Amino acid sequence: MIFIVKHLSTGPPILGGHNHRRHVSKDTRELTQSSASILRKGKWPIPAIIERQGAKAARRYFEFFTVNIRNRNTREAYHRALNDFFAWLGDRNVSLIEIEPVIVAAYVEYLGTIYSKPTVKQHLAAIRMCMDWLVVGQIIPMNPASSVRGPAYSIKRGKTPVLTADEARLLLDSIDIATLVGLRDRAIIATMLFTFARVSAVVGMKVDDYYQIGKRSWIRLHEKGGKHHEVPAHHTAEQYLDAYLQASGHGFDKNYPLFLSAIGRTNRLRLAPLSRHDAFRMIKRRAITAGLSDKISCHTFRATGITAYLDNGGTIENAQAIAAHESPRTTKLYDRTSDEITLDEIERIRI
Repeated sequence: MIFIVKHLSTGPPILGGHNHRRHVSKDTRELTQSSASILRKGKWPIPAIIERQGAKAARRYFEFFTVNIRNRNTREAYHRALNDFFAWLGDRNVSLIEIEPVIVAAYVEYLGTIYSKPTVKQHLAAIRMCMDWLVVGQIIPMNPASSVRGPAYSIKRGKTPVLTADEARLLLDSIDIATLVGLRDRAIIATMLFTFARVSAVVGMKVDDYYQIGKRSWIRLHEKGGKHHEVPAHHTAEQYLDAYLQASGHGFDKNYPLFLSAIGRTNRLRLAPLSRHDAFRMIKRRAITAGLSDKISCHTFRATGITAYLDNGGTIENAQAIAAHESPRTTKLYDRTSDEITLDEIERIRI
């Protein structure tokens, strides 16, 4: 039985034939409105310190988010960071052209009292990138953040919680697949687990991104920076995806989102993509139901898949290729195969 329903909005339903209207995304509609309306009422409001510099500065700042940054997650994180920075400057009556390296350095010191080092580095990166954009646009003469150093920080082992193979199996088996939402959730977790993919890449998949070449099913992932790569579907992921698509019945249009969002707390789905925030909440809920730690996150399955792969004789180089990491050092952060060996050595300290 198909549980998908139409959008609760005016106009024709999304499902019901190939002549349906293609809906323009909210972001696209915002970008096609008048510039003045966008600058004052849009998703990326202009800080007062920028507006006081004039219309040219306001437009350049707006274009920093809408033109220069394509990744939605990065855009939102940088927007929050810059809002905080400019609010801090506004409290001290510092104008845009009065910003100096020592002022940025003082702000970085302030951030260090309330945020972790990685967060401080991200905020500084946002400030540097924005200031560069304003320099190129001839809004300010120099980048006051270019010479400011962030806190020293290095990590050799990731902090992401990792499941054992038995725990991952327990989680998958604990999901009630008598419902369409259960089939969807199991397929999402399996896709992340067996492809090492980020949650944003998984929830962003279209039906067309799960396809067959010959007898082999493949998964196409669109990662950060506009990169995409294809991964052969693990037989378990293939089984779960097929079961989900067969039950949902929405696989006939390749442009539909692969993973659909639920209507409230019901077991019905609508033709709208599941958000990464909803995926995160789903994973927390499923983990607690299975009796696992509530520390589990979307990234847990990336780390769990890589660890299981390496523990069964896989190589770092191939894990790097599957995960689409730029460097094997990044992949190594997810490798927890040495944890048991380390614990065995520690237990040799007998007192």
